[in-house]
Formats: sequence, C-alpha cells, structure tokens
Amino acid sequence: MRNHKATTAAAALAAALLLTGCGGGSQGAGAKTVPGADTTGSATPSASASATPADRANRPKVTLPAGETLSFDPETTGDPVKDAVLKDNAEYVRAVDEAIADQDGKATKVAFYAKDDALVGALQWIAAVTKQGVSITGTIRYFDRQVSVRQDGAATLTYCGDETKGFTKDRKTGKVNVTPANSDSYISYALVLRKSDKGVWQATKLSSVRGDKKCQR
Repeated sequence: MRNHKATTAAAALAAALLLTGCGGGSQGAGAKTVPGADTTGSATPSASASATPADRANRPKVTLPAGETLSFDPETTGDPVKDAVLKDNAEYVRAVDEAIADQDGKATKVAFYAKDDALVGALQWIAAVTKQGVSITGTIRYFDRQVSVRQDGAATLTYCGDETKGFTKDRKTGKVNVTPANSDSYISYALVLRKSDKGVWQATKLSSVRGDKKCQR
C-alpha cells in the first residue's frame, strides 16, 4: 500500500493479505489472477441474465463520511442488466468505505453486496484500516467501467481507479495525509459478480493491479 495514500475499497480487497500499513512505504497490489475474471465470454446476456426477476432486495442506505466523494463513470450504459451490475458495484464500494468510517467490523452492508473471496477480503481490509487509526477522505474517481455478461449468467466488470485526490486521515488528530500523485495512484480492477436470489449483483472475486499504465490518464 502506498505511503499514506488512500487505497480504495476495491483495490484493498485484492491487496488485503499483502497489507503492511499505510506508514510502511510504497507497495503495489501486483497482478492477481482471478478465475473467471476474463472478458472472453459472450457480451450478449444469457437468457437467464436477460430475464431479470422482480427485484426483491431491500437495499440498505449507504452513506459516505463527510469529506469523501466517489465518482463512477459511466453510471449507466442503456442496457438494463449492465446498469444493474454497475449500480450494485458502486454501492459495494461505498459500503466498504462506510464501514471503514464507522469502524464497523461486521460490515453487514458490505455482506449485502459481496460474498465469498470478495467479502473475506473486504472484512480483512476494514479491520486493518481500523487498526491503523485512519479513515479515507478526498475524491476518488472510478472510470472506464465495462461490463460483460457471460453465458453462465455471471458478470465480469473491469474499470480503473484514480486516487490522486484521495488520502487517509488520522482519526485522532483529523490531519489529512496529503501525498503527491504518482503511478501508484492508479489501479485497474477486474471483478466477477453473480446475481443473488433477491436480484442483487454481488461481488464474488476481485483482482487489481496498482500502477497499471492503462489507467494512468
């Protein structure tokens, strides 16, 4: 993890087991291989994915802490299935940051949007940041979000993150740890999501590459 730079929620999931602490200098997440995270599957939604059942989910209200802003581009594509994936993924990212701000180790809202490896990583990350005594502040931008729906009904989502204006803040002093931007301020992500029986697209697997050149724009 880069010194004092706010590793975003999604990146942290992949890097959780490598975390050494924000004061430990620069550390990239490196390339992680996630089974099924490729986008070689059909870009056309399968019959099961297209026939979206009635949304029975009572989605929790997620609130980011004061001083933190997340942006997602694009938010919609015009395709109802892909738009549902994008929307639930954005709430997943927000839920992790909310849990960090609230020092909520149970992270019940995160569990609403994630399961399996993605949930385990999120809980580890939330616990690690809480122990360090910092929260996330500033503006973090997610862009080039691309969804593909596979023949098996799962979805893959890739996107980039820009942390050049996102930082950590000391909980006790309120001091924002501002650091200059560099290549590690940009991260690429690849996720696998599956729809729950309530119609929620839950993240199940995630990989990230910190410092990925394709995101440095």
